[in-house]
Amino acid sequence: MAGADKPNVVITRWWWVRHAPVRNDGGNIYGQSDIACDTSDTYVFNAVAKVLPHQAVWYSSNLMRTHQTAEAIWAAGFPRPASMKREADLAEQNLGRWQGMNRAQFIASRPVGASWFADINEPAPGGESFMDLYNRTRRTIERINSEAAGQDIIAVAHGGTIKAAVGLALGDRPEQGLGFDIDNVSVTRLDHFASPERTLWRLPMVNQQPWIADPAHAAMHQPAGPEVKKLA
Repeated sequence: MAGADKPNVVITRWWWVRHAPVRNDGGNIYGQSDIACDTSDTYVFNAVAKVLPHQAVWYSSNLMRTHQTAEAIWAAGFPRPASMKREADLAEQNLGRWQGMNRAQFIASRPVGASWFADINEPAPGGESFMDLYNRTRRTIERINSEAAGQDIIAVAHGGTIKAAVGLALGDRPEQGLGFDIDNVSVTRLDHFASPERTLWRLPMVNQQPWIADPAHAAMHQPAGPEVKKLA
């Protein structure tokens, strides 16, 4: 039989969606603070709903902004799934006592050119390092790759979480993942290939924004890390 000598390859497709913009943070770092998001731009959610696969299993973090974002996608006409599993390990980095600090002032106090709030191994006081976030994200991805092997997975999460997933797909290089922009409500697709001999990742798209042709929706860009306008 043709192809009988080829190894069986299982492809699991991850569709990551970053949560909608947070408007009521007062310009402060919010990290794992359970803060609401703005889902009023229906044009954006209609566009995203058109690119996501209907036959998928859904996951989110435990924070309300990811649940609100999922609800907005379903309200845009996407078939509501029977369930959505909430994973605390897909939450944003716990930035400890940095949460509530003015974002621009904090970043101005850090070394110029930093790609995140701190070095990936430096924990926030009373919180986590980016490597802590990366390791829990990786463990969760590996578990779900086993649980939902061969399926489409839609995961509504956070800028830091998705950057960690990109770093994993780049060959277990967390710092490389920090080099990517992850805009609000953007879609990032990472495909996991598993065979008896090896596993690998491909990155079909990162930070895709189906609404991008219309500048009226530019407010979907918010920082997912230290990128901020200069202080006046």
